[in-house]
Amino acid sequence: MLSRIAESLFWIGRYVERSDGTARILDVHLQLLLEDPWIDEDTACRSLLSVMGSDEESDNPVTRDDVMNLLAVDRGHPASIAYAIASARENARRAREVVSTELWECLNTNNARMPRKVAGDKTHDFFRWVRERAALAIGIVDSATSHDEAWQFFSLGRAIERADMTARLLATRSLTEASGPSWTTILRSCGAYEAYLRTYRGVPSTKNAAEFLLTDRLFPRSILYSVTRAEECLREIDPRLGRAGVNDTAQRLLGQIRSEFEYRPVIELLDALPAHMEEVQAVCSAASDAIRRRYFPTSAVPVWIGETS
Repeated sequence: MLSRIAESLFWIGRYVERSDGTARILDVHLQLLLEDPWIDEDTACRSLLSVMGSDEESDNPVTRDDVMNLLAVDRGHPASIAYAIASARENARRAREVVSTELWECLNTNNARMPRKVAGDKTHDFFRWVRERAALAIGIVDSATSHDEAWQFFSLGRAIERADMTARLLATRSLTEASGPSWTTILRSCGAYEAYLRTYRGVPSTKNAAEFLLTDRLFPRSILYSVTRAEECLREIDPRLGRAGVNDTAQRLLGQIRSEFEYRPVIELLDALPAHMEEVQAVCSAASDAIRRRYFPTSAVPVWIGETS
């Protein structure tokens, strides 16, 4: 497969997952601001922007409208939903020869229907629309695409982005602690609440909810599941294994963080949850860079060399 095609598929997976994850995080926290009048809006909004990698340096108070404008509809901001949707469509255009017509139409429609402004009373409907469109794109790829190397790159991008987004969501839990979202709210935002109840059969507790989202091997949005899935994709893409350990940098990084989460007691993870979530985000970024260097090398600009006389 051409590295150009592989890279586009990898980033389609990441951007589709990023739009979904950002919509879930914003939906939870903006709803919390509406329901709890005791939360300091400026502090909460700045904390949310910080978690999403969009620190606000202005001295003016930051409101929920500012967050919506920046992280939802700003087409020029790399962390926004609008940017992710447009980027997924652009990568699909670059890989049009392997992207199915159904997926292309889905991503193209998402970009065309992305609003430039969302009314305050329509935010929940907007976030639900984003989640539904992301689910449609993923469903099209999973059900109407051969599960070959192209599918593995798409799935690899999704798995890395999902681990990163779940880490960001969990990081928001400890930013404002007392006024932050409850574990029930976080589980609902991940679509994990009913799955959690079927697994633990009780009201969410801090330990059990954290365990479910950090180390559950069967729930697709847990960090452990996502990292393990990324490792599986890398092994399928390049099944050659050396005799001496793991030679691939991305596999090594993902394997180390997976082992840490798999074998460390959840209580220890909870004691320093923000630090561990930052570590997950750093590993996802480093693994993505390692994948880019190995599979998507930047081509040198061709230079015309004339004949020597």
